[in-house]
Amino acid sequence: SPSDGEKNNGFDVLYHNMKHGQISSKELTDFIRERATIEEVYARSMTKLAKSAGNFSQLGTFAPVWDVFKTSTEKLASCHLELVRKLQELIKDVQKYVDDQAKVHKKTKEEVASTNGAVQTIQTTGVALQKSKENYNAKTVDQERLRKEGATQREVDKAGVKAKKATEAYKGLVEKYATAKSEFEQKMAETAQKFQNIEESHIVHMKDIIQSYAQSVDETHVQIGEVHTEFLGNMENTSVESLIQKLAESKGTGKERPGPIEFEECNTAIATEGKSHTHSNSFYSSSDSEDEDEPRKFRVEIKPVAPNNGTHQSRATIDELKASIGNISLSPPTTVRQFLDYIYLEFFTLAIYSTLYGVNVLYPLLLVKFPGLCGLSNQVRPFSPPKTLSNASLSLAAPLARAESSSSLSSTASLSASNTPTVGTSRGPSPVTLASQDALPIAVAFTESVNAYFKGADPTKCIVKITGDMTLSFPMGIIKVFTSNPSPAVLTFKLKSTSKLEQILPNQTLLFSDPSQSDTNTKDFWFNMQALTSYLRKASEQNPAASYYNVDILKYQVSSNGIQSTPLNLAVYWKCTPTTTDLRLDYRYNPESMLYPGPLSNVQVLVPVDGEVINMQSLPNAVWNSELNKSLWKLSDISEKSDNEGSGSLRAKFELSDGPSTPTTLAVQFMSEGSTLSGVDMELLGAGYRLSLNKKRFATGRYMADC
Repeated sequence: SPSDGEKNNGFDVLYHNMKHGQISSKELTDFIRERATIEEVYARSMTKLAKSAGNFSQLGTFAPVWDVFKTSTEKLASCHLELVRKLQELIKDVQKYVDDQAKVHKKTKEEVASTNGAVQTIQTTGVALQKSKENYNAKTVDQERLRKEGATQREVDKAGVKAKKATEAYKGLVEKYATAKSEFEQKMAETAQKFQNIEESHIVHMKDIIQSYAQSVDETHVQIGEVHTEFLGNMENTSVESLIQKLAESKGTGKERPGPIEFEECNTAIATEGKSHTHSNSFYSSSDSEDEDEPRKFRVEIKPVAPNNGTHQSRATIDELKASIGNISLSPPTTVRQFLDYIYLEFFTLAIYSTLYGVNVLYPLLLVKFPGLCGLSNQVRPFSPPKTLSNASLSLAAPLARAESSSSLSSTASLSASNTPTVGTSRGPSPVTLASQDALPIAVAFTESVNAYFKGADPTKCIVKITGDMTLSFPMGIIKVFTSNPSPAVLTFKLKSTSKLEQILPNQTLLFSDPSQSDTNTKDFWFNMQALTSYLRKASEQNPAASYYNVDILKYQVSSNGIQSTPLNLAVYWKCTPTTTDLRLDYRYNPESMLYPGPLSNVQVLVPVDGEVINMQSLPNAVWNSELNKSLWKLSDISEKSDNEGSGSLRAKFELSDGPSTPTTLAVQFMSEGSTLSGVDMELLGAGYRLSLNKKRFATGRYMADC
């Protein structure tokens, strides 16, 4: 029988092979999903095993060893849960590829439709040509047979006419087939190359997916190996002597042996006098020498601190704080660097006082300490501290996000020159109903503020301060779970990629941490669950309609490397004459400052210009506010994909009636969603909770440039 090549079936083979690629992609998705399910089941089993180890007998010398088993098993469960998370993310990528692949196949089908037509044409022409050839041979043979058999001339001539028609039809189809073949070969060559490109791209993409899969599994194996190594190390350090020593320390009844008991003769004179003299000598008499050797006993009464009951006490507390802070002073700043350091130290001092006393004192005291902010700007920058509970040290703000939602935060970002961005408002009552056996959803947000001062075009004079806040959001339903469970699962998390953090200030009311942790790139924290439950209960009592409650977990300062740590480098130039002022601001997008570079949005530049401006020419166009004597540029997003890879200049020429101008400090603002400058992240440890949303952003605080 004819081969596929002779039947021109190559097109069908290649087309169906392309469709098989989509089947392979879906099957790979199913495989990874099944592996994730297996890992999740295993992780839950390990978590259950860890809990059982924690419930084993705490009596006897061996009891401390169960803590080692419990911790190690929890970490193994965490390793497998982390693999589940990575595989689930990979499944999303594969599914997206399957969807994109379907679109490519649909488009390709439309593009090769003409090739399919050429295939059908050559196939039908080939069939007709074969039949015509057979007819031509038959008619020619008939004519020759009649001639040899001596048939009449009429019969021979009649057969000759039929043979001639068959010959002409056969020749016509040969020519038609040659034309169809030429068109088929041209289109088929183009189509075959298109199919090959699709297959090559498909194989490369599938290999990339498999590489990601293998890397995730390999990383998990490395983590498991580290946990086992740590377990072996802990067991080696758990010596027989140390276990016995722990038992002696916890159960010991004393370090000194009791003295010998000797026979004492009865003193009949003292015995007959009665107990009431005894009282005189041993208790009431201050002259008895034996009383001098007895330890004195004191009655100690600890009175709780009265709660903050109203405005009067808050006013008194703030006055006390003013007086206290008045005794903590620094030398007046003489340079901009000292000025920024001064503000930074004063701010953190005030923040600590605010935490201790549970009152909102930052903004009024900042106005006392810095009434003009030292001539750098006429506008005081409020720090916008969050609302606080009267008897708690944590903020009760609007909800961070719906913990069950996969969409972005419902947030309102205030980005005027005097405010840093704030996170989040609720979008109605919570649809989440939580049961005690469910993994409870927790949302986290990292918000960082970059403050910078650029002096002329000298990068060595750039001063940078980067600070950040970590906030957790708890759904309203979690309070019922906590209060109905006398021992809720301890909420534990790991702060990752902390090597760039100079200082971490955890909320000491709620968080515990081990100060002996040696890993400089991570830090483990766990909650005081009783304090967390108490705080959330009080928060719900004060705001029962809220769907979610935000908790400020910790603040941190990011180490900076001068201008290299700024997302947008600036250099400003002024040229001032009695009649005109020329201004140029050069800027450059700096992706190296970000772990995952993203676009800078809401970019605005505000420049005060004195000297009575009567006309302004600018490029790009700016808006002049004659009442405030300031020009404002609003720029589109800046990123590596922008013109000149995010570099550019702002130029303006101001005509004056009362010049010359005095060069001033200009202010820049922007924000970026989806990443931070520090790269810090968090990971939930143990079981009972899951991270439903991880929101990251950074924005400018005071971002200034001077000539």
